[in-house]
Amino acid sequence: MKRIILNLKIALGALGNYRLRTALAVLGVFFGTFSLVIVGNLSDSLSLKTEQEINSLGENLVIVFSGQLRQHGPRGSLVSRAATLTPADATAISNALPAARQVSPSGMKAFPIRYRNTVLKAVAVNGVVPNFTEVRNFEIAEGSPLSEDDEINQRKVAILGPTTAEKLFGKENPVGKTILIWRVPCQVIGVTAAKGTDLAGTDQDNQIFVPLKTFLRTFTNQAYLNSIYIQAAEQAAIPSLQSDVAALLRMRHKIAEGGKDDFTVVDLKDVNALKNDAMGMIKILGRTAAGASFLIGALGILSIMILIVNERRVEIGIRRAVGSRKRDIILQFLLESSFISVTGGLIGIFAGILASLLIARILSYPATISTPGLLISFAASALSGIIAGIYPSAKAIQINPVDIIRS
Repeated sequence: MKRIILNLKIALGALGNYRLRTALAVLGVFFGTFSLVIVGNLSDSLSLKTEQEINSLGENLVIVFSGQLRQHGPRGSLVSRAATLTPADATAISNALPAARQVSPSGMKAFPIRYRNTVLKAVAVNGVVPNFTEVRNFEIAEGSPLSEDDEINQRKVAILGPTTAEKLFGKENPVGKTILIWRVPCQVIGVTAAKGTDLAGTDQDNQIFVPLKTFLRTFTNQAYLNSIYIQAAEQAAIPSLQSDVAALLRMRHKIAEGGKDDFTVVDLKDVNALKNDAMGMIKILGRTAAGASFLIGALGILSIMILIVNERRVEIGIRRAVGSRKRDIILQFLLESSFISVTGGLIGIFAGILASLLIARILSYPATISTPGLLISFAASALSGIIAGIYPSAKAIQINPVDIIRS
């Protein structure tokens, strides 16, 4: 132990003579470690965030969208609309498919909302049936949910998201008040609990829910839906339920074999897979950048160690002459190279953790620290120093003490 401490002191003294080069080598290892830590932590945060969003949308959920849903990168966008998805389709799915535990049809359109002198120019108004709270995992924080009577009698009642309620009413309790949706007066009967954004980045708290029949006949004067939410009886039934729903709708919509569907059936796990694919690409890019940084750092360490060996030839020769073993010389130079890389690695890990926590806070992601990522980052930094120190160590033990004494 004493010998290691002595060698470490010698290493610090030698590296002190090359402060700038040492700092640049430390910086290269720092960036490599920093990149690995950031990528590991943020990928775990994104996975956890996606899982939370899926759970918040509903359990074992399959969604049917009207029109064709095209995927561009990690997010999907509707590039075609269809007016063929109807409440009768939702009823047929519920009656014909036992794997569909609950079916909740839905329509959506943005309307201006007014309460007294406060006007919101465009808020998403959703036409829903009473079971939407259970199927889509919404909770009523204040007031009461929609009832079957509200739906059957096409009552002009509304449930507000908490963001919408705050914008319209501030601290005032909205339950029992009357708002104007477009030009239609509706009584507020409830406010949902906060849910945050969904997988598409939509604020689920800034919207309004009204009975579906009221929505279709009073607000849009249309007979078709935007989407149907289907809760599968169990997770294992989701793949077969997707294909059964598609087959049933193709038959009902009279789509010929080989014809293009006028709907899209989506499992939320598919959306999760798309996000994971996007994150996989980010991981590859991050690890490539980290590898380049480690390579630059290792080359910096190698150049410093070769300089140190050339300038300390006399010291090495004398140490060999008075009894130092080759392994002592090797240990000396491996300690010096490892000290540089481990220093850069530790600083990179600490900075990476702080940056990950800060980014997660800014993006409202759950903060996670990937222990395997930290271990891999530290091991990579230490390994880069050891590898960079092998050649200088081998060069040092080749110095002949007799030649040094003669000179």
